[in-house]
Amino acid sequence: MAKASTRKHQRAGAGTESSGVKSVDEIWDAEQDYETRPRKKRKQSREESTRLPIITAGGELQRSNLPEVESEISEDEAAEDPAEEAVDRAEEVEVPTVSARQQLIEAKEELARIAGLLNEDPEEHAPLFRRLAQLGSSGNATIKKLALATQLAVYKDVIPGYRIRPVSDEEPGVKVSKEVRRLRAFEQGLVAGYQGYVRELAKLAKRGEDGLRGVAISCACALMTAVPHFNFRGNLLEILAERLSTRELDADAIRCLRAIEMLFKEDEGGAASLDAVGVLAKMMRARSYRVDEGVLNTFLHLRLLSEFSSKGSQNHIDRPDERRAKARREFRTKKQRKSHKELKVIEKEMREADATVGHEERERMQAETLKLVFATYFRILKAGLPSLMGAVLEGLAKYAHLINQDFFGDLLEALKDLIRGSAARPSAEEKEEEEDDDDDADDDTRNPTRESLLCVITAFALLQGQTASTNTALNLDLHFFITHLYRTLLPLSLHPDPETSPLFLPDPHSPSTPSNPTINIRTPTALLLASLSATLLPPQATRAVPPLRIASFTHRLLALSLQTPEKTSRAVLALLTRVATLQGRKMAALWRTEERRGDGVWDATGGDIEGGNPFAATVWGGELLRVHFSPAVREGIKSLEGVISAVK
Repeated sequence: MAKASTRKHQRAGAGTESSGVKSVDEIWDAEQDYETRPRKKRKQSREESTRLPIITAGGELQRSNLPEVESEISEDEAAEDPAEEAVDRAEEVEVPTVSARQQLIEAKEELARIAGLLNEDPEEHAPLFRRLAQLGSSGNATIKKLALATQLAVYKDVIPGYRIRPVSDEEPGVKVSKEVRRLRAFEQGLVAGYQGYVRELAKLAKRGEDGLRGVAISCACALMTAVPHFNFRGNLLEILAERLSTRELDADAIRCLRAIEMLFKEDEGGAASLDAVGVLAKMMRARSYRVDEGVLNTFLHLRLLSEFSSKGSQNHIDRPDERRAKARREFRTKKQRKSHKELKVIEKEMREADATVGHEERERMQAETLKLVFATYFRILKAGLPSLMGAVLEGLAKYAHLINQDFFGDLLEALKDLIRGSAARPSAEEKEEEEDDDDDADDDTRNPTRESLLCVITAFALLQGQTASTNTALNLDLHFFITHLYRTLLPLSLHPDPETSPLFLPDPHSPSTPSNPTINIRTPTALLLASLSATLLPPQATRAVPPLRIASFTHRLLALSLQTPEKTSRAVLALLTRVATLQGRKMAALWRTEERRGDGVWDATGGDIEGGNPFAATVWGGELLRVHFSPAVREGIKSLEGVISAVK
């Protein structure tokens, strides 16, 4: 037995020694199998809580033993009808209903509270701009109107007097003071809220309801007149221009016109006027100039180089006297000069911050504005639109001193073509034979006599404006316009009502009637007197008017006074009295036959001034005016003859 056990142990030991490395591998494999075997997670009982422990007041750690609420839905509950579940839930939770009146009252209180906070300290309550915009997006139309009006009042009060530039990419990383950071946050919040407000106004003005559209347009007009220097001015101008792009203007469009006119009158820098003229010119060009005449009349309110009418010397450059400047220069130490230099730099930065515009920059912007205005006028003249012709001619007459002399020939030729076109219009019988087209709708209201008088006034205004501004006489032949005026007198004497204007006369009884002293709303009598004054009494070279012109116009004007109404006759006689006061010797021969030489016959109905032979006949119209039914007319002819009799 001992030997057997000994041999058994020896075989086992020998086997172990012979396979020692193999047993280590087997052990490693067994450990790896155990390591990769999936673990069995111990199931938590439903009663066991997974809440975090808490520390009591005594400092002991206490675990929560409260059972957790089951979040799983049982199969029986999931099998219930969803409709019944919704009904049960609606019965359990009752939603309180607020009346529309109560909503309006709460909205008013909230708007008043927000507006008060923003007016009190806008930098502290800058996030409230977003809250105002949220109230403006309400579905209630009344609340939306109140929100739009509240935002208008708030922005008019809190908008600074400068334009806020966008923050660059490098500025947020720069270390600044707390005040600068606060001001920057306020400015960015203000710009973001104001941009959203302007976009909402544009959307409502284009596709809003009637009430909301009117409120939006009123807010846009108020912002344009109150803060034209601030950001998004172009968006506001587009809102106004979109409303003016119709042939007939309603109350909202007239409000837009008044806002643009106010902008033109009060704009001192010129940048806002340049933007407005550019937007209006673009709109009119896109509409092929089929707009109301009032849109074009807004250009008459521009301040184009009105502050810089004085001219400098053409021979030398005006410079300050350096000797006097050196004599007035005071002594400064090195420290004082350094501080003075720093003060100049600070003043320059302050001027830039105040957005002050220098004379050179202002003149440059006004020159660009003038270029756009004249381009619009010339395009309308080329298109020959009769509805806008009065406004164009008036604008050319007003800004005649600013037109380059190189364009005078082309402009006068355009006016001549306009007069020829008016004279060559078809008669009434020929019009009835033509087909009625929409494109020729403007020709029905075209008045050739009125257009010809406007052209004559414009031609003389161009000449007088250039002569007054350059102090040089221009060699322009206006004989065509003078002859046409002479030929127009006889047809004008048969006008049914020359003392009434057919175009856009304002209501004299309306308290809100705007005062627009434009040529195009003048009566035919006023246009005639303006044309005659420019022809017979020019401001420059009054004594150079030829005697034949004065005599021919005197004959025809006295004949015209026999046919026209009382006021027109009195005005014509008063004009002739003024002419006789200055040109008495040239026209006295019409009353005195012994001071006249020549023979022939006077052509009373001819159209040639020089070939009519006016001195071949005496003034016969004066004898009939002596027995006129109006005492004022009789006094007028007596005054005229008294001036003539005093001429020696």
